[in-house]
Amino acid sequence: MVRRIFWMAVGAGATVWAMNKANEAVHRLTPDSLSGTAARGALHLGDAAKRFAQDVKAGMAEREEQLREDLGLDGTAVVEPRRRNSRVLRGEPQYRAISAAPGSPAAALPPSSSARASSDGARTTPAIEKTPRRALPQQGGTPNRKDH
Repeated sequence: MVRRIFWMAVGAGATVWAMNKANEAVHRLTPDSLSGTAARGALHLGDAAKRFAQDVKAGMAEREEQLREDLGLDGTAVVEPRRRNSRVLRGEPQYRAISAAPGSPAAALPPSSSARASSDGARTTPAIEKTPRRALPQQGGTPNRKDH
């Protein structure tokens, strides 16, 4: 007799548990509950986006401050005064030769013999000559043309 009462109690408990789970599922799937869940999710997403935007803004401000400091735009840079040069007084522009970066294709080229030395010994770069452009030969026919 005790066995029957035990199994009857186990069955009743399982039934109550299953009914509670089923009622929770039904309440979770009602339109009001679904819209409330979606609204809470949207609010959470909005808060996360706002925090992300604030973090990005703070990072940008920090990086801008670093760049200003590195470039001397915060008032700490010392600027050398302009030198008075005879070329500048004569109205001639000043040019400075820039060498090719190591490893670039231009660095492999031999120095140009057409580069001339000026009177003060500084090398100047020669003028770049324009070369005429050639038309590329056409290859094949037109892609939309049908030969029957």
